[in-house]
Amino acid sequence: MICRFVDSEADFVFVPKSMIGEVAQRESAIPFDAPGVELGHHDDRCSFEAIIEKYELTDPALLRMAKVIHAADTRDMDSDPLARGFEAIAVGYSLRFPDDEENLAHQFEMYDALYAWCRLDVAKGQGGDKA
Repeated sequence: MICRFVDSEADFVFVPKSMIGEVAQRESAIPFDAPGVELGHHDDRCSFEAIIEKYELTDPALLRMAKVIHAADTRDMDSDPLARGFEAIAVGYSLRFPDDEENLAHQFEMYDALYAWCRLDVAKGQGGDKA
């Protein structure tokens, strides 16, 4: 999502949690999906939602995708019927590819496939409002 909707030339750097602030400052990087950062979990919202809000993303399919990811990434698993499957596949990728960079490279396809499905869902007028 970041490469497609925010910065097509984004580089991802993975560091231990204890070094996030230091590396972000040194590299002028924007940390995300980590404790205490702007683009992290806040209240009942996940990092994906924080990114959508920060960058004012309004693509209806992306907003539909956010419902799935929110449900899978928070304590709200039953709020979207796709969440359990999405979470299972994401965990499977983590088990198959424990290296963060390799995992990310493989998961791009999963996110692209989910986005394609969300485009179809929105076009059909479903939009995730039905369980």
